[in-house]
Amino acid sequence: MTTERFVLLGLAPARAPWFQALAQWSTSATIAAEFVKCVSAEEVRVRLTSGRRHSALLVDSASPGLDRDLVDAAGEALTPVIVVHSGRAPSFSGLDLGTAADLPGDFDRDELLDVLSSHCRMIGRGDQLPAALDARAVPAWQAQMFAVCGPGGTGASTVAMALAQGLAADARFGRRVLLADLARRADLAMLHDAVDLGPGVQELVEAHRLARPDPDEIRRATFDVPRRGYHLLLGLRQPEAWSSLRPRAVEASIEGMRRSFQAIVADITGDFEGESEGGSIDVEERNHLARATAQRATLVVAVGAPGLKGVHSLAGLIRSLVQIGVPEERIIPSINRSPRNPRSRAESGRALAGLLKGVDLAVAGPIHVPERKVEEVLRDGSPFPAPIVDAVLKAVLAVAERRADSPPPSVTPTRIQPGSLGKWSDSEFEAQ
Repeated sequence: MTTERFVLLGLAPARAPWFQALAQWSTSATIAAEFVKCVSAEEVRVRLTSGRRHSALLVDSASPGLDRDLVDAAGEALTPVIVVHSGRAPSFSGLDLGTAADLPGDFDRDELLDVLSSHCRMIGRGDQLPAALDARAVPAWQAQMFAVCGPGGTGASTVAMALAQGLAADARFGRRVLLADLARRADLAMLHDAVDLGPGVQELVEAHRLARPDPDEIRRATFDVPRRGYHLLLGLRQPEAWSSLRPRAVEASIEGMRRSFQAIVADITGDFEGESEGGSIDVEERNHLARATAQRATLVVAVGAPGLKGVHSLAGLIRSLVQIGVPEERIIPSINRSPRNPRSRAESGRALAGLLKGVDLAVAGPIHVPERKVEEVLRDGSPFPAPIVDAVLKAVLAVAERRADSPPPSVTPTRIQPGSLGKWSDSEFEAQ
């Protein structure tokens, strides 16, 4: 007699009919399954990380805890997710979230067993479950994304606006350039005199929580800035609103923007501390918008200010980017409001190189963005002067084209030394 059975986690609102039916089938042995009821998404996450293996997680589509983060947590525990559409929530495709299958709310025993046999395995001693579908699979094509960040007061937002204006004037991007305000303290609405407009990044992330909006729907969430040629995505209305942005939905939103435009310029916060650096998962979630954007960006423009303090802060920002996994060759240092004196510029470059000894950046020295009546430009909503735009645009396009022309790295076998992978004795196998 086999001891194998399906071990199923369930999450649904109170008195969901399929929830009660599945519990009865399990209790009466109508199906070979153990059904574990969960009352909240938090309980589901605790059970997924308990070390016990599960065949599947069945979630009602009306459950408020169903989102990309829950699917991702199940994927990390190698537990396929099956969405039950009870009709009490708007219809959506679970496959957009990376779930394994969908079931109607009135499914019968045979329909359930068909889905379980296709996507799940019974639990038995020594069994291993197949990996769940990856909700973060990268699409075939994505637009180039240029992240711009800097310590407060360095003018990173104005550099991002100038870069977006320069890209929008390039015929290769077909006036499909998006300037996205992804900073925690969003200023682009104020700088565009658009504080009363909506929607913004909060609505875009919410739209990606359970679905995959098409490019036209994403573009409707942005606003046209005709005098500069780009589209604008407004940022958070309050800095505290970061708590409403779930990490996997944020990542899906970034991919959605890259499917919908030809180029993205993202204005992000220059704070990348995470759990591995500071020991706090709350801090990592607060900074997730900046971390996820920087890690996925084609290039990151790190903006600093001239002078001793400005160059020191810029070096610290670049080290933070490298620490979270941004390749050194994707980072372009920039000094905003740089003095015209060539000697002062050279001294800033030498000081930065000395502080970043051993770091191989995308350019030999920082790019210098001059001061050219920025206050008047922001007040009048007029285009940025050519010297400001060209200073950052030429460097960014040159590095991007060089990276596009470079051949992919060759993959060679790595020699494994005997014993370097540990050992697996018979006694350890029997203990499992």
